[in-house]
Amino acid sequence: MSARIKIFDTTLRDGEQTPGVSLNIQEKLEIARQLARLGVDIIEAGFAISSPGDFMAVKTVAENVKGPVIASLARAVEKDIDRAWEALQNAENPRIHTFIATSDIHMKYKLKMTEDQVLERAVAMVKYAKKYCSDVEFSAEDASRTRTGFLYRVLEEVIKAGATVVNIPDTVGYSMPDEFGSLIKGIKENVRGIEKVDISVHCHNDLGLAVANSLAAIMNGATQVECTINGLGERAGNASMEEIIMGIQTRKDFYGGLKHNINTRQIYRTSKLVSKLTGVHLQPNKAIVGKNAFAHESGIHQHGVLAERSTYEIMTPESIGLTTNRIVLGKLSGRHAFEERLKEMGYNLSPEELTKAFEKFKDLADKKKNVTDRDIEALIGEKVSEVEEVYRLDSFQINSGNKVIAMATVSMFKNDELLTEAATGDGPISAAFRAIERTVGFEVHLEDYSLKGVTEGADALGEATVRVRKDNRIYVGRGVSTDVIEASVKAYINAINRIIHDHGKDTSGGRETI
Repeated sequence: MSARIKIFDTTLRDGEQTPGVSLNIQEKLEIARQLARLGVDIIEAGFAISSPGDFMAVKTVAENVKGPVIASLARAVEKDIDRAWEALQNAENPRIHTFIATSDIHMKYKLKMTEDQVLERAVAMVKYAKKYCSDVEFSAEDASRTRTGFLYRVLEEVIKAGATVVNIPDTVGYSMPDEFGSLIKGIKENVRGIEKVDISVHCHNDLGLAVANSLAAIMNGATQVECTINGLGERAGNASMEEIIMGIQTRKDFYGGLKHNINTRQIYRTSKLVSKLTGVHLQPNKAIVGKNAFAHESGIHQHGVLAERSTYEIMTPESIGLTTNRIVLGKLSGRHAFEERLKEMGYNLSPEELTKAFEKFKDLADKKKNVTDRDIEALIGEKVSEVEEVYRLDSFQINSGNKVIAMATVSMFKNDELLTEAATGDGPISAAFRAIERTVGFEVHLEDYSLKGVTEGADALGEATVRVRKDNRIYVGRGVSTDVIEASVKAYINAINRIIHDHGKDTSGGRETI
C-alpha cells in the first residue's frame, strides 16, 4: 500500500455531467478554489474541447488556482490534446488526461477499432501530449471489462511512451470489490515499469460500490483515487471523496496509517457549496455530510452519546468542519463577530463580499431572533451564485385562496426603471413566475422547482431552487428568504438573469430579446 494516497477531484468535469447540472465559470472557479483549500492533489477542471464554456472554465481555473495540479480531459485525438494544452498552458502544474476505451464491447461497437489500432492510438497520443506537458495521465476506459492480457499490454506501452499516471476506470460500475482489488494487484505484478507511475482508479456507483471498489484498489496498490464531492456524476455517480477520505481517516488501524493531503475540516463546507451551486440536494442519510449523519433520535442512542460520544459516533462532527454556534448571532451582533464566525466556518471573503454578506445578515437578523450557521451558509451561497442583476426584485403582491384564481403582481427594477406586471396562475408561485415572464418578455419552461427549509422553526429561512429550460439548455436559479414565496420569486429572477447573461442583453431599453 502507498504511504500516501493522491486525491484527483473530477467534480468540475465528471460531476458536472450529472443530469440537470450546469455551472457557470464563476461557480466553477469558486468550487476550484474551495477544492484547493480542501487540499485535493489534482483538480480536473473540465473537458476543454467539449464546448467553448468548458474551455474557458479550464483556462480560468488553470490561470487562477494555485497549488493543485490542474488537468483537462482529452480523447486520444490530436485536436483534443491541442485544445487541452491551449487551456492549461498557464497553469502552475498542468496535466493532460487522455483516454481511449480498451474493452471488447467498446472497441467493437463504439470505436470500431482492433486491439492493435487502439494500442497504436494510445501510444501515439501519449507521446503527442508529452510534447506539451511532462505530466500525462492515460485512462483505459472500461478497464474493468477489458481482457487483462490486453490491458497489461496497453499500460506497459503507454508507460514506455511517457505516461506518468495510468488510470483504471470501472466506467460502468460493474466490478465487485474483491474483483477490482485483484485487478489492481494483477497490474502491479504483471505490468513492467508500473513502479515508475501512479496507479489511479476511477469508480462509478451503478451498483452502489464505487467507494468500496476504490478502497479495495487502495489496499492493493492504487496510489491515486478519482472521485467527486457528494459522489456527483453520470447515472448513479462517482466514488464520493468525503466517504473515501473519512474511511481512511477513521480506520487508520485498517489502512496502516495511510496519509493524504485533505483538510477534513473543510469537507462539510465543500459539500454544502457544491450542493448549493449544482442544485443537487443530498439525501438526509448521506454518509458523512447528510443532514442526519450526526443526528440521534433514538432515546437509547441519545443516552449513549451523552454519556460517551464514541458509543454511537465513530467520528466527530468537528472532524469534517460541522460546528455548533459558539457565538450566538442576532440583530445586535457587529461586523467583527460576523466576520469571525465566517472564518470559523471556512469562508474567506473579500472586503466587498463581506460587506454585502453582512448587509444580508443584518436584514435576516431583523426577521429572526438567532441566525444559525445554516442560515449563514444559505446567505453566502447566494454570493457565488450571482450574475449581473439585469432584473432585481422590488416588491410583489399575491392574491390566492382555495376558491379564487391566484393572481400575482410583481415589480422589478431593470437598471433604474421600475416595471410592473400581473398574471394569474394555478397557484401563487405559478402566477408570480408568469408575471416575471411577462415583465422580461420571454417564456421559459420550468423543469423543476424545489423548496426546503434551511433551518427549523417558524422564522426559518426557505431556500428555493428552480431549473428552467431555454433553447435546450438548463439554468439553475436560487433564492433564500424567510418568506417562501419571496424565495421562489428571487430564484426565478436569478434564473432569468442567468439566461440573459448567456444570451446577451437588448440595449435598446425595451424587454429582453432572447
